[in-house]
Amino acid sequence: MELTAPGLLLRPWRDTDAPAVLDAWRDPAIAQWNPQGDSFDLDAALRWLRWRADWSGGGHVSLAVVDPTDPETLLGSVSLHRIHAGDASIGYWTVPAARGRGVATAAVVRLSGWAFAHLELERIELCHAVANPASCRVAERAGFLAEGTLRQSYRYGDGRRYDEHLHARLASD
Repeated sequence: MELTAPGLLLRPWRDTDAPAVLDAWRDPAIAQWNPQGDSFDLDAALRWLRWRADWSGGGHVSLAVVDPTDPETLLGSVSLHRIHAGDASIGYWTVPAARGRGVATAAVVRLSGWAFAHLELERIELCHAVANPASCRVAERAGFLAEGTLRQSYRYGDGRRYDEHLHARLASD
């Protein structure tokens, strides 16, 4: 499955993406807000993307976000997690060169729209650390309404637990 949005292609992960994923994990912002553990090597990146590419369990959908004119250049990632009983959570990251261009927002909007239509989801949640205002802007611009603050709800890359904002979008929104 591939999805398009203006200036973006959301496509399945490929083994050839492993070096770009490893480079992304080395970015301080991605390492902080999307922790991958202590193993930052090519084998770990390959295991990660193979797991992300395997949707057979039905619990997640994960796509590489790339430029449609250059589908080998990774711009980011967008994924639905914890798909169950009409609900899911969405997560994303973008490489530094893609930030500030609306890439994350467009990817979140496109995957959410697909999920409401094809997976018949009723609700998608988006959580982000309160200390990450860029993710708050993505949530708001993608139509995810703020619902509250989850106190010390997730341990991020620096090992600290952070408060998170909870946003959600409904199929009926």
